[in-house]
Amino acid sequence: MHVFVPGRLCLFGEHSDWAGGYRRLNPELEVGYTLLVGTNQGLYANVKPHLTQLVFHTSLSDGTHENLTLPMEREALLSEAQKGGFFSYAAGVAYQFLAHYAVGGLEIDNYLTDLPIKKGLSSSAAICVLVARSFNQVYDLKMTLQEEMEFAYLGEITTPSQCGRMDQACAYGQRPITIIFDGSHTHVRELKVAKNLFFVIVDLGASKNTQKILSQLNECYPFATNEVRANVQKYLGSISYQITQAAVDALQTGDAEQIGILMKQAQAEFDKYLIPACPDELTSPVLHQLLEYEPIQPYILGGKGVGSQGDGTTQFIVKDEESQQKIIEIIEHYFPQMQCLKLTIYATK
Repeated sequence: MHVFVPGRLCLFGEHSDWAGGYRRLNPELEVGYTLLVGTNQGLYANVKPHLTQLVFHTSLSDGTHENLTLPMEREALLSEAQKGGFFSYAAGVAYQFLAHYAVGGLEIDNYLTDLPIKKGLSSSAAICVLVARSFNQVYDLKMTLQEEMEFAYLGEITTPSQCGRMDQACAYGQRPITIIFDGSHTHVRELKVAKNLFFVIVDLGASKNTQKILSQLNECYPFATNEVRANVQKYLGSISYQITQAAVDALQTGDAEQIGILMKQAQAEFDKYLIPACPDELTSPVLHQLLEYEPIQPYILGGKGVGSQGDGTTQFIVKDEESQQKIIEIIEHYFPQMQCLKLTIYATK
């Protein structure tokens, strides 16, 4: 059985998934709202049942190969999940399935990965969804996409990961979706796109500490105790919601120029309200250097940070396919440490 799972790009609404989750503790907070799309890259695998073991062979995007073999037993799976590391995600999801369903083991041959790992494109969530989908299909569990997402999420938080619920949106493949996060509840809506839209995703080849970003921003919740924390809640609530809704409207009509304007606005507001809460990581000089780099300006309509932000990954929306190729050539020539990926959101047929 063949399974493909893409990565996930958060176009708008980063951090609002976990922020909206705090409505469980403080109903005065705004709901979270994200606009997401699957990448054109991902994990490819052949899967089959195994009587007694979880077997995972993987080929990573950097050319390395890793192997995991564990007995399908709760203690062994939980122990591996809690260690952290690459295989903890697969073990965490398997543990959740074993706890909830009468399943045997799996053998997963992830023979190709063209998705960059640890670059804000939800590679860990893609692994979790890959394992969840493999259990669902091999054992004919008849789970919906949202149920696959939920088990992938439960599996990932069995590990030391601090992910929010939006990462597992890669379960929806390469179609754009929105998710509203209201406490423990999520509402997913699939979108239709009027015209092809062209993006470039850039791994900045720098470094950032995602755990530090998440830790310091989470300190602003569930109740704001000073102005900095109140501003974080304001941006991740009403400001982010309004920008994301405008971006949803523009995406559906295929208005690339408006999406570019909104990317610039989102980055400016993010910088204003969130940098003071985690200046060491969110000042992100490499990100801002590239966003403002003069030679690429004729080809881009707008850009912003990706995922938790910081000097990890950036995204640009460009005018057309020719501009997409041109910006990649410029960036990879003048910034050889950076790597670029194409993303095209195709018009809905």
